[in-house]
Amino acid sequence: MNLPMRYLLPLFLLFCQLAHATGTTPPAVLSELRRYGIPVEAVAIDVRAAEGGKPLLAVNHARAFKPASVMKLLTTQAALELLGPDHRWITRVYAHGVMEADVLRGDLVIEGSGDPRFAHEDLWRLLTRLRAMGLREIRGHLVLDRRLFRVEPQDPAAFDGRPERAYNASPDALLLDAKALTLLLQPRGVGQTAQVSSEPVLAGFSVEPPMTIDGPCNGLRDQLQPKFSAQGLRFTGGFPLSCGERELSFHLYTLDHRQYFGAAFRALWSQLGGTLSGSVIDGELRSDARELTQWVSAPLASQLRDINKFSNNVMARNLLLSLAARRGDVPASSSAAVIRVVEWMKTAGLDSSTLVLHNGSGLAREEKLSASALAALLQRAWQQPTMPEFMASLPVAGVDGTMARRFDNSPLKGRAHIKTGSLDDVASIAGYVTARSGKRIAVVAMINHPKANEARAAFDQLLLWVYEHY
Repeated sequence: MNLPMRYLLPLFLLFCQLAHATGTTPPAVLSELRRYGIPVEAVAIDVRAAEGGKPLLAVNHARAFKPASVMKLLTTQAALELLGPDHRWITRVYAHGVMEADVLRGDLVIEGSGDPRFAHEDLWRLLTRLRAMGLREIRGHLVLDRRLFRVEPQDPAAFDGRPERAYNASPDALLLDAKALTLLLQPRGVGQTAQVSSEPVLAGFSVEPPMTIDGPCNGLRDQLQPKFSAQGLRFTGGFPLSCGERELSFHLYTLDHRQYFGAAFRALWSQLGGTLSGSVIDGELRSDARELTQWVSAPLASQLRDINKFSNNVMARNLLLSLAARRGDVPASSSAAVIRVVEWMKTAGLDSSTLVLHNGSGLAREEKLSASALAALLQRAWQQPTMPEFMASLPVAGVDGTMARRFDNSPLKGRAHIKTGSLDDVASIAGYVTARSGKRIAVVAMINHPKANEARAAFDQLLLWVYEHY
């Protein structure tokens, strides 16, 4: 087929722009970029053998790009090497005062460890242990010792104006359920209130069910129009009958970490038959405190799966702070954690010259890193004893995580372990492809452009090309 010159000339110019690149960029990738008017200057690619060696294909790979959530790969690999795959977080419970029969005449203290995945059911098990020990009545305060992490001012609306979205939760030394509220909504007849159940149950916080309405289910969150206060959640919009049963999670930004933890504690402690006379306050563990029990978290290797497969931002932020946390020392800060990551990169022989690290999750427009640095990180991860744990944390094409619905009917299904990233003007992928030959290839690609997420088909073409070519 003979194409008119007006089509050939732009392709020719695009190929000329790539003349400095290592290897030949696949025409199918170039075609997808051109479809959305994305110039080559907005794209970074680095493809290399996982076991080591120089790039096989490189486009703008030495330049700093915004990586979005693939930045989590740096945070998680640093954690695997600095903390170890079996690292666990210990949440401890102490008594200030004297136990008399089933009464504590004093304060109950819970010391936060920075556990990224301390969940409602974990708190329930911890409180069940206290009840099994005989404790029923707390005649003092519930004291939360959250000093392990420095409390840094956070505006949950600063990133995108959606403070109720779960990804806008801030890290905390006593992070519980990422300060989220999960609702199960079930419609009834039009004009009737929907049935709503919530988890966790929070003392002093009510949920007013929305009205069931007729009409299409299109952008349910916006249709519901949730309104939050410190006392509860109500909806000024309706719940379309056509939506059927739906589950939604919200970040309770109108409660701070102390208020949220306290509300969950009071509800659970009451359900277990316990009473709390005092308030829920922030405080410090005293030297005369007596340890009653503790909760040991799941190991780091297990938690990495939530962070990478499902791109959990608040867990990644807690993990980054954990790299600088030392019990009984100066509270961990983001700046101290960043310094530790940079020091680790230097020790590991990884180039940090393009790194701009803010919170370790990629949910920050300031964060940057080159494709070359990310590809070198993937090579190092492949060569480390913790490679199986790192690989197991990545989404598998056509199988799970953020890649569950991609490549379902493709030879890449089950053969690509790929972390994805997305911001308004950023699309990215990083991970490994098992090529047709059986070779393992590390692949990094990033687009920084207003139409980045429209051009994700370019990534698909790149991964397929790697699979066929190597």
